[in-house]
Amino acid sequence: MTSSKDTKQSKKPLTLSRPNSLELKKTVETGQVKQSFSHGRSKSVTVEVKRSRTFERGESGRMAEVTTPEPQLTEAPKPKEAVVVKKAPAAKKPIKPKATQDNLTNAEKAKRMQVLTAARQAEEGKRQAAEEEKLRLEEENKRKAVIQAEENARLKADEAERLKQETEAARVENAKSSMEKAEDEAKVAARATTEARKKREAAERAPDRRPARQEKPKPKKKPAAAPTSVGDAIAQELGGRVKQGNKPSFTPKQATDKKESTGDRRNKGKLTISSATSDNDGRQRSLASVKRRRQKKLQQERGGNRAAPMKVLREVILPETITVQELGNRMAERATDVIKELMKLGVMATINQTIDADTAELVIQELGHTYKRVTDADVEQGILGVEVDDEGDLATRSPVVTIMGHVDHGKTSLLDAIRSADVVRGEAGGITQHIGAYQVNLKSGNKITFLDTPGHAAFTEMRLRGATVTDIVVLVVAADDGIMEQTIEAINHAKASGVPIIVAINKMDKPGANSDRVKQELLQHELVVEDMGGDVQTVEVSAKAQTGLDKLEEAIMLQAELLELKANSDRDAIGTVIESKLDKGRGSVATVLVQKGTLVVGDIFVTGSEWGRVRAMTNERGQQITEAGPALPVEVLGLNGTPNAGDDFIVVENDAKAREIAEYREQKKKDLAAAAEGRGSLEQMLAKLKEGQAEELPVIIKADVHGSMEAIATSLQKMNTDEVKVNILHTGVGAINESDITLAQSTGAFVIAFNVRANPQAREMSRRENVDIRYYSIIYNVVDDVKAALSGMLEPEQREKFLGYAEMREIFNITKTGKIAGCMITEGIVQRGSKVRLLRDNVVIHDGTLKTLRRFKEEVKEVKEGYECGMAFENYFDIQVGDQVECYIIEEIARKLD
Repeated sequence: MTSSKDTKQSKKPLTLSRPNSLELKKTVETGQVKQSFSHGRSKSVTVEVKRSRTFERGESGRMAEVTTPEPQLTEAPKPKEAVVVKKAPAAKKPIKPKATQDNLTNAEKAKRMQVLTAARQAEEGKRQAAEEEKLRLEEENKRKAVIQAEENARLKADEAERLKQETEAARVENAKSSMEKAEDEAKVAARATTEARKKREAAERAPDRRPARQEKPKPKKKPAAAPTSVGDAIAQELGGRVKQGNKPSFTPKQATDKKESTGDRRNKGKLTISSATSDNDGRQRSLASVKRRRQKKLQQERGGNRAAPMKVLREVILPETITVQELGNRMAERATDVIKELMKLGVMATINQTIDADTAELVIQELGHTYKRVTDADVEQGILGVEVDDEGDLATRSPVVTIMGHVDHGKTSLLDAIRSADVVRGEAGGITQHIGAYQVNLKSGNKITFLDTPGHAAFTEMRLRGATVTDIVVLVVAADDGIMEQTIEAINHAKASGVPIIVAINKMDKPGANSDRVKQELLQHELVVEDMGGDVQTVEVSAKAQTGLDKLEEAIMLQAELLELKANSDRDAIGTVIESKLDKGRGSVATVLVQKGTLVVGDIFVTGSEWGRVRAMTNERGQQITEAGPALPVEVLGLNGTPNAGDDFIVVENDAKAREIAEYREQKKKDLAAAAEGRGSLEQMLAKLKEGQAEELPVIIKADVHGSMEAIATSLQKMNTDEVKVNILHTGVGAINESDITLAQSTGAFVIAFNVRANPQAREMSRRENVDIRYYSIIYNVVDDVKAALSGMLEPEQREKFLGYAEMREIFNITKTGKIAGCMITEGIVQRGSKVRLLRDNVVIHDGTLKTLRRFKEEVKEVKEGYECGMAFENYFDIQVGDQVECYIIEEIARKLD
C-alpha cells in the first residue's frame, strides 16, 4: 500500500492537451430582423437562432467538434485527420521548466535580449505604420465625404434649376394652350351665334304656314347682341349650355325657369360667365373672386413678381456731429438700418444719440450713399463776395494815411494844421488817447483819409491797427529829440505791414532842430532817405509855423499815384472797425473805415460777434450821410452790442445770415476763452506748487471807448510778476452801473473809470457798500496808481545792519537765571533785543537773540563802546571766556515795481 507521500509524488499536474477541442462556444446566435406591417409600417425585431453542435471521435480516441467551413474562405479546409495528427504531438511535448532561463549563459542572454528588442522595435514600427495608415484612410474618407457632399449639393442645385425651368416651360405651354383653346371656342361661339341670328331672321321673314291654334302667347325673346369681343363671344356661347353631364351645348338658350322670369336667381343652378357678366344680373361677385383679388393685392404689396424698385442714392450733407435719426432722414433710410450698421462697426447707439462725422461717414458709405462734409465755419464762406474785382469795375480811391510817432512829437498838431482845426484842446493832458479818422479835402481837389494814432507806450494795439488798414505811414519825428522808443515801434509796425513810409521831420522852427541827425539815426533802422540814395521820402515841416505842409501833401499824393490805389464801389461794403464806444444817447457806436463797396443806410452787417442794421451814419464833422464809399471813415449806429476795435465789418444779404454768423463767432470766442482758462488754471496750479501763490489785485475797468479799455488792460497786465499780479475781473465800455458795483463788492475789487462816470444808482450803492471808484482821464495816472498798489503788496526787503562787537571777560553762574557773561564793548554799540552771533575762534557757534542787557544791576537799552555790561542769551548757555559777541539788527525796506 502506497503512502500518501508517494501518492502525491506519483500524481501529475493536470494539463489540457486539446484546449481547442474542449472550448465552450456560443451555441445561440442573435440578429436583427425587419418586420413589415400594413400601411407601410415596419419594426426591427431581435431574433435568436440556436445552432446545434456535432461531435465525433477521432483517430486518437478523443471527441472533436465537427465545424463547418465559413463560406468566405477561399482555401479548402484541411482534413480532420491532418488536424488531429498535427495536434497530437503537441500534447506530448514536454513543458520546459521555467528555470531554463537561469541556466543560459551571458552571451545567450544578450542574444535573446537583442532578438526581443528587435522584435519589439519591429512590432512598434508595424503599429505606427498601421496607425499612420489608419489616419491616412480617415483623412481620405473625410475628403471623399466632403467631395461627395459638394457633388450632391451641386446635383441638387442643378436638379432644382432643371425642375424650375421645366415648371416654367410647362406653365408657359399651358398658358399658350389655354389661350389657343379660348380663341377656338370664341370662334366657334361667334360662328354659332351668327348662324342662329341668320336662322332667326329668315324665320321672321318667312310667312307662318302652320295652322292657327289658340294658345297662350309666349313672351318674345330678346335677340342676343352680336359679340363685340372674344370675352363676349365666350359668354354668349357658354350662356346656352344645358345640364347634360359635362358636354357643352353651343345653341343659344333663354331661361325658361319661373324663378328666373320672376327675378329670383338664387336657385337657378350652375353659374355661367354670361350670367356673371350680365349687367341686368343682381348678383354680387363670388367669394372666390374676392379672395383672388385680395391675394393679388397682397402679393403686389409684398412685391409679388414685380421687380424691386431701384434704390435712390443721395448726397448727404454731413456736419461735424449728427444724431442717428437725422442721419437716417437725410439718407431716406430707416433708423433701424442705421443702428444695425453702427452695431457692425462696434458702436452701440440709440436713435437720439449723437455720433461724430467720421462714424457717420462710414455708415453712409456702407449704405451706398455719398457724403459732403461741412463744418460750422462754413457759415462764413462767401460772405466776402468776390475776392478779386473785375478791372473794369475798379476806380481810383483816396489814400489812407496813418500818422505815427513818439509821444509829444507833434502828430496831432501836424494833423490839425492840415485840417485847419484845433483838436488838441479837446484832449486831456495834451496827448492823444483816441484813434481818430478824418478825411481832408485839399485845394487841388484831392482827398486824403488820415488816421491819428496815440504815441503813448500803452497804445501799441492802436498803432498796430492803424498800420494794418493804412496805405501810407507818415512817421513824425521831432527834429530836437530824434528817434525815440515809440518811433522805433512805429517803424517796426510799418515794416510788418509792408506799407511805404514818409518821414515828416517836425518842429523845424525850434533853435535846436537838426534834420541831419534824424536822417542819420534812421539809417540804424534800415530806413535810407532819398538824400542818401534811398527810397524813403523826408519832408521838413513845422506844425506850429505851418510850413512844409504843401510838400507833405505832394509827397503823399505822389506815393499814392505810385501805388495805384483802386476799389470797386458797386458792391456790398467791407470795412474795418477803427474804434467803438457806448454812447448814452445813441447806444453802441463804431467808427468804420470802408475799404470796398458802398455802405448805405439800411444795410445789414456783421462785425466780430455783433450784428445790426445801419440806422444812421455820420462823418468826422458830425454830419448825417446816407452812403459811404471806399476810404471814407464814418460812425455807424444800429449795433446790438459794442464790437472790438479791429474787427471786420461785412454787409450780408439778410438778418438771418448775420445772426447765424454772429452766434457762431460768439460760441467760438467762448470756447477759446474756456480752453485758455483751463490751460491757465493748470499753469497756475503748477506755479503754486513750485513757487507759492501770488497775491492778486482785483480791478474792474470801464472806459469810454474800446481802444482805451484795451490799452489800459494791456498796460496793467504787463505789471504782473511772480509775487503780485493784476486780476482784471471785468472790462467794458460805457458808464458804471449797479452790476459793476455788485461785482466789485463781492470780490473786493476797485473800479477804474476812464473818461466815464457812474450813474446815480451806482454812486449811491458804492457809498453804501464802501466800494472804491477811481476816476481817470490820463492813462499815466492809471498806470502809476496801480503800480503803487502792487508795490505795497510786495514783501519788504530785509537788510542786516551791523551794531558792534563785545568780548566776554568773565562768566557768572546765577541760580534760577543761568550763565551771565561779563562783557566789554570793543566796537560800536549793543542794543537790547538785537540779534547776536557768538564767535569762537572766528567761527559762528550760535545765532540768536540778546535776552538781557544790564549795566551794574539795572536793565539798559544800549551800551556804547568802552563800557562794561552783562549779557544773557535766549535759550543758549554754552559760553566761555574769550568768546566774541557780534550785534546786528534787521531793517525792512519797501520794494517798488520796476
